[in-house]
Amino acid sequence: MVARHSRMLPLGTPVPEFSLPDPAGRLWSPGQFKDSPALLVAFLCNHCPYVKHMIDGFVAFAREYGPKGLAIVAINPNDSSAYRDDAPEHMARVAAEKGFPFPYLIDATQRTALAYEAICTPDFFLFDASRRLAYRGRFDASSPGNNTPVTGNELRAAVDALLAGRPIGEQTASIGCSIKWKPGNAPEWA
Repeated sequence: MVARHSRMLPLGTPVPEFSLPDPAGRLWSPGQFKDSPALLVAFLCNHCPYVKHMIDGFVAFAREYGPKGLAIVAINPNDSSAYRDDAPEHMARVAAEKGFPFPYLIDATQRTALAYEAICTPDFFLFDASRRLAYRGRFDASSPGNNTPVTGNELRAAVDALLAGRPIGEQTASIGCSIKWKPGNAPEWA
């Protein structure tokens, strides 16, 4: 496990477009959520201890905030040929077992992770109604072994502020496992 901090893409960045499939083959893009006042793009995977640590709390967060207007998509950017736990069939199993209330997408080319400058899992990107980046940071201060409870308080505060039209406060970089790049895909900053 190689822990990395997210790169903190500049606030105000327009949502990087994508068209990615879920494990069933249905394509998803940011435009499908155009009526939502906020869009959260979360880079996740199945095998990362950081994701496993917070996933139940994140699913509860998604169930709570979906009815408030937050659209969520999760993207798995890892090389599933080298990390079989991240293969599409395992993504479908995890999504079903955990009851994901959001699509879980496959970034097979890793172009979407590159466009977002995602570097770790989990990594979160919150966009406002005009699809400009308003928050990029962590779910909360909890991580494996630090005995801090998983609450999602930092992402919750950001979404609450965004939906209420208030400024978003302090943003702390996410930390997690490095994205598992395919040979030749790793950017110089990874």
